[in-house]
Amino acid sequence: MSSTMKKMTCRALVVSLLALSFQTANAGMIGADQAAAAGAAQTDRGMVLSYLSRAETAAQLQAQGIDPAMARERVAAMTDQEVRTMAQDMQTAPAGALSSGGWLAVILIAAAVWYFAFRK
Repeated sequence: MSSTMKKMTCRALVVSLLALSFQTANAGMIGADQAAAAGAAQTDRGMVLSYLSRAETAAQLQAQGIDPAMARERVAAMTDQEVRTMAQDMQTAPAGALSSGGWLAVILIAAAVWYFAFRK
C-alpha cells in the first residue's frame, strides 16, 4: 500500500512540476530616473491638490463659479505630464500681483508724472 502511495505522490509531483514550470517571472532592474519619476509624479499631484485644498484657493474658485471638489476631481484625472506642467507653472508663478516688469512700469509712470507735474 505504501508503494502505491509513493508512486501516486511522485506522479503528482512530476505533473505539477511540468504544469507549473511554464509560468516564469521576470525581475529586472529599474534606473534611478524611472524610480524618481514615479515618486515625482505623486509629489507634484500632492502639491497641486494641497493648493486646491487651501481656503483662499477654494474661495477664489467659488468666486469664479468653480466647485473646488470638481477641480480636485479634474486634477486626479490628469496625466502625470499635465500635473508636472501645472506644478512647474505654480512654482514659477510670481507670488505677488505684479512681476518685476510691472513694478518697473509703475516706477517709470510715477517718475513721468512727477517730472511733468513739478517742472517749472
